[in-house]
Amino acid sequence: MTKMANLQDKIDASGGALNMLRNSQIGQYVFPVAPEFSNWRDEVEAWANTAVLLDQSHHMTDLYVEGPDTLRLLADLSINNYKGFGRNKAKQMVCCSHEGHVIGDAVLFGLDDFRVNVVGRPHVPNWVQYNAVAGGYDVVVERDERTTNTAYPTRRSFRFEVQGPNAWEILERLNGGPIEDIKFFSMGQIRIKGRNVRALKHGMAGAPGLELIGPADEAEEVRAAILEAGRDLGLLQGGARAYSTASTESGWFASVLPAVYSDPKLADYRQWLPARGFEANASLGGSMVSDCIEDYYITPWDAGYKFIDFNHDFIGRDALLARKDEPHLRKVTLMWDNDDVVDIFRSQFNEGDERCKFMEAPAAYYATFPFDQVMVNGAKVGFSTYVVYSSNQRRWISLALVDDSVVEGGTVEVTWGEPNGGSNRPVVERHRQTQVRATVASSPVPSKIREGYRPYLGTAA
Repeated sequence: MTKMANLQDKIDASGGALNMLRNSQIGQYVFPVAPEFSNWRDEVEAWANTAVLLDQSHHMTDLYVEGPDTLRLLADLSINNYKGFGRNKAKQMVCCSHEGHVIGDAVLFGLDDFRVNVVGRPHVPNWVQYNAVAGGYDVVVERDERTTNTAYPTRRSFRFEVQGPNAWEILERLNGGPIEDIKFFSMGQIRIKGRNVRALKHGMAGAPGLELIGPADEAEEVRAAILEAGRDLGLLQGGARAYSTASTESGWFASVLPAVYSDPKLADYRQWLPARGFEANASLGGSMVSDCIEDYYITPWDAGYKFIDFNHDFIGRDALLARKDEPHLRKVTLMWDNDDVVDIFRSQFNEGDERCKFMEAPAAYYATFPFDQVMVNGAKVGFSTYVVYSSNQRRWISLALVDDSVVEGGTVEVTWGEPNGGSNRPVVERHRQTQVRATVASSPVPSKIREGYRPYLGTAA
């Protein structure tokens, strides 16, 4: 067998990017923390009713960039406005291909005026690192790779998130008094056990909370202090199963299929990406089947990223400007019909291949990039992704991107399961497809979360 050195080699050997992704043997993205600390239902409800501690230290790639060209590099690669960005600022960084399709998003931490940390799934850190070198920017980059275990010595930093209605009281207890005013999506610091701990402010649960960052060797002492401070306020640790539902509940598109597989201008990038890397081994699954990989790409508007700054030049700017007034998809939550979901579970008692695709709780998606077809009266109107059981809503929900013909409160049908009885991937059992009715709701659906975010919309740009 010919040795495959890079992503393009693997695409060619697989007969195309779609064949490569559809035949990938892996399942959903792994969150390498304990599945549960108590039980995932209480842990999910904690971020809505009391408080939750989430350990985000292991599953994301950290890319440190430092040097005089740092801001120029970031501006050249992303749709964001960097006016006033620097130390203790943060952004949701969104990068596009030359054709205007989203490569990915990441959280950008301003560690100093010319030093940043790009944090997220590997799409964006890879893209930034490649361009930093290929573009000849005066910067130095360092990688801290995500792990598939919970061994802190393999990471430089811990990253804990404390969220929920009681989070701020817990955090002020830790600090020994009021926390200085930290603006939304900005950073400051609090004191924990005599240490200054860097803190990013945001509000996943519609209430103020902090993401805490510090040296990995201090992680367990900080964790213990947080748990002790929140013991009588209902604080729970959230495990991987609970965390897998957070993005759908909060209305965040957890992982777009990166638009790097077909853009002719990214040929060199595909040759730079390794054959054993994320983009080459991620999986595509679900009922939406197309022979055109571009059908799985999205634009920033589709995902709700409305903060495109056209007042600077960046990769994808011209393509996006040309499509600015075109119709775009709209992000919604689909509330799956209870009776139809019960029928899926009832089918598990059927003989042979007459079972529907099993819905693993609380996260039923079974590929890195899940795409399920959404229909109205037999016509395709978009796709559903990341279906989860929300213990807060007490029902199955999914994130979806749909066209403007789909109205809030209306009914759509989601095709659940893969065609032809399933694929050859080991995580997909033989099954039959079925249709699930769903009601269209806002995203995020819980009103207190939606209203809690409303004052901050656009400020993370």
